[in-house]
Amino acid sequence: MKIVLVNYRYFISGGPERYLFNIKELLEKRGHQVIPFSVKHNSNFPSEYEKYFLSPLGKGDVTYFGKRDKSSFKDTVQFFSRMFYSLEARRKFKNLLRDTQPDLVYVLHYLSKLSPSFIGVARRNGLPVVQRISDFGHICANQLFYNYMTKSVCELCLTGSKTNAIKYKCVYNSGFFSLIKVLALKFHELIGITKRIDKFIIPSKFTISKYKAFGIPPSKLIHIPTFFAASGFNSKSPDLNIRYGDFALFVGRIEEEKGVMTLVKAFEDTEMQLKIIGFSSNVFEQEIEGYLRGKKHNIEFLGKQPFESVKKYLSECSFTICPSECYDNFPNSVIESFAFSKPVVSTNLGSLKEMIEHNKTGLLYEPHDYMKLREHCAFLFQNRIELERMGRAAKAMTEDDFSAENHYNALISVFQSLVSSKN
Repeated sequence: MKIVLVNYRYFISGGPERYLFNIKELLEKRGHQVIPFSVKHNSNFPSEYEKYFLSPLGKGDVTYFGKRDKSSFKDTVQFFSRMFYSLEARRKFKNLLRDTQPDLVYVLHYLSKLSPSFIGVARRNGLPVVQRISDFGHICANQLFYNYMTKSVCELCLTGSKTNAIKYKCVYNSGFFSLIKVLALKFHELIGITKRIDKFIIPSKFTISKYKAFGIPPSKLIHIPTFFAASGFNSKSPDLNIRYGDFALFVGRIEEEKGVMTLVKAFEDTEMQLKIIGFSSNVFEQEIEGYLRGKKHNIEFLGKQPFESVKKYLSECSFTICPSECYDNFPNSVIESFAFSKPVVSTNLGSLKEMIEHNKTGLLYEPHDYMKLREHCAFLFQNRIELERMGRAAKAMTEDDFSAENHYNALISVFQSLVSSKN
């Protein structure tokens, strides 16, 4: 089968891109041809299909259109125009389909940087379109169901009017940018983008419930959990000798909604060690470092690391922490922690309580409760038997529920049924 794989980044900047390259490798190993469609960027991996990629945003160095990326009026106009519709995307995607003659289009992220214009091209060519959902981008202006003013989960875009996003400046803390995003979402609803997508692949049952509430027919919503890509991982390798060291680990973006401030408060003024791997797309990381300045702590910021380095820390940490205070959609960091036999201390929000069973594969706490988080961490550091018991259960869950084999079989079954029905 020839599959066009659509994502607005063709380099790894987070969980969605990790899935992009993991599923590409998995499909290719099973004999399928995967054809990427993306945006040109200085960090992109090489591809023979790059000539079909859209022109870069800015100078080809824009990853997140955050405060550091608002460098020119031209870049801003280009960015927001792609939220609505892109003639370039339509033209280049049409050329790609003509030259490669694929069987199906599998979409990951496209909002903001690609526009939905390619979806109409696929439909006119009689191709099934499947989208994997990794956020709430079809529903919520900032894709997170998170209100930065109230610093809490917010579902007003789902249960009320999307104009609430303008009121609360949900997009880049700007009423203007929020207005543009709301208008783009309304435009997509008007032209019926979700109606043109045949199936939605959703890792979390919790996320499925929100898309049902949004009005997507249940028959279109397919639950397929994310998988752990075991390629290059060997737990018996001397470089990845699984042990339980004297530090906890956080891997992810250093953002407000990820609960990092609660995390550092839990470790502040204690002897417990914490290592933080990740980066911030705005100034929040500086705010964290400013908060800790002059305070007693054993927190080390390691910056952004390649996954080869992350694996080393995963093999040596005692446990990992996922302190998200927004609705994370089945984060890779939890599955990867489980794969390395490490339990996860996490908030009990959204899909996280679906992934982590309290006192079996990790420990759960209420968002913002840094004292309970501190208590859970101290318990795991002080109870090695319980730590290893949870780690073994977490590892077993990865092998049973998050295997590449299960993911492939479920996904290819959807693909084959759609291709057959189209034919």
